Amino acid sequence: MTGRPNDEIFARKIIMDTIDRHMDEIDWLLSSSQPIDLGKTFGHADTISVMLMAFPYLFPPDTNQWQAEAKRDPAHDTFASPDLWKNLSDFRRQAATASQLAFAASRAKRETDFRKTMATLRTACDACHALYVKSGE
Repeated sequence: MTGRPNDEIFARKIIMDTIDRHMDEIDWLLSSSQPIDLGKTFGHADTISVMLMAFPYLFPPDTNQWQAEAKRDPAHDTFASPDLWKNLSDFRRQAATASQLAFAASRAKRETDFRKTMATLRTACDACHALYVKSGE
């Protein structure tokens, strides 16, 4: 990418915030006692899928700026672990897997399939965050 490292950091924060908003909408639907209208969920899952395809390409080497004990601005500084760049191929694989899960959810024919796929996606996201996020990103 071109530009300053903060441009990529800002772009990935926007993408992750958008993914989070769509996941929150789905989580809310899944936690309600009402039957899920799959038509309302497909757009959320499809958006998550597309964003996860692009997301891992917003981590050029010069955005590896984590410093332990540094005061960080959550709006502008990275919280990506340096381990992400050491294991970039794994990070990209995990993002691709998560993207495929979101895509499958966006095409689910039955509510039970949607719920199962979204639970798997949530687990995949949490596992990736545990490995590659220091705090808050």
